[in-house]
Amino acid sequence: MSGEEEISERWARVLGEYESHLARERDLSVHSVRAYLVDLRSLAVHAGRLGIDDPARLDLRSLRSWLANLMTRGAARTTLQRRSTAARVFTSWLARTGRAEQDAGALLASPKAHRELPPALSQDDIRAVIDAIEVDEEDPVGLRDLAIVEVLYATGIRVGELVGADVDDVDLERRVIRVFGKGRKERAVPYGAPAGAALEAWTRRGRPRMAASQSGAALFLGVRGGRIDPRTVRRVVHDRLGAVDGVADLGPHGLRHTAATHLLEGGADLRSVQEILGHASLGTTQIYTHVSNERLRAAYRQAHPRA
Repeated sequence: MSGEEEISERWARVLGEYESHLARERDLSVHSVRAYLVDLRSLAVHAGRLGIDDPARLDLRSLRSWLANLMTRGAARTTLQRRSTAARVFTSWLARTGRAEQDAGALLASPKAHRELPPALSQDDIRAVIDAIEVDEEDPVGLRDLAIVEVLYATGIRVGELVGADVDDVDLERRVIRVFGKGRKERAVPYGAPAGAALEAWTRRGRPRMAASQSGAALFLGVRGGRIDPRTVRRVVHDRLGAVDGVADLGPHGLRHTAATHLLEGGADLRSVQEILGHASLGTTQIYTHVSNERLRAAYRQAHPRA
């Protein structure tokens, strides 16, 4: 690309091989692969300035120099954390595949990111949103939208997982939906009776009215009959939340946060919530404990006479 600093042929060749590994062996999305390559190209450019024209010659000092350079240029903590993770995964692959004698990033620490509490709706808010969705047996869109909101809140699944679901992925009897998460990892997520009723109404009365030749096996459909796309799902959620006064417009990811928060507040253990959400690391799920703890502290401050 024009405007970018050149990297050595060796760096370019290895990054090309790594790109194939990410796409074919790890089955990452195009977006994820691109993000990894952008981060690692930044490392390659910095390494080139240090005279390191082969990734096999990377060492801990050069990796720290790269992160320090990014920090002096004002990179956010989240960016530094992401890039240090990208570097560690890359150097581990180099060592594992014999492209380097040692794993240069094994001892590379990640800058701790400031963890913000993800916003979540209250139980009253989500109930008001669901109650406000008008369902007309003659209008399948209402049945679809109700099912979308119910399923996203009941399961905490991602928009991409919802969009990719097929009719056969839903077990109405056992109330379980099968989804494919990041890296195409499959998991079965339970849902409750309200979401089950909404799904049954949609699949048996709403979907047949919207189905067309291009519908295929898609669980949720757009108005033209094809598989619903992520933008439509986001618009549906924003519209439905925005229709209720006083409810924060958090979008689909806000429903995911809300589901996790309410599960923990209801007594679910962290490991179970991790499995439901499809988090690879328990550390990612732990942020929701801060949400619950903050609400407890807020309630304490409001109610206790000596708070």
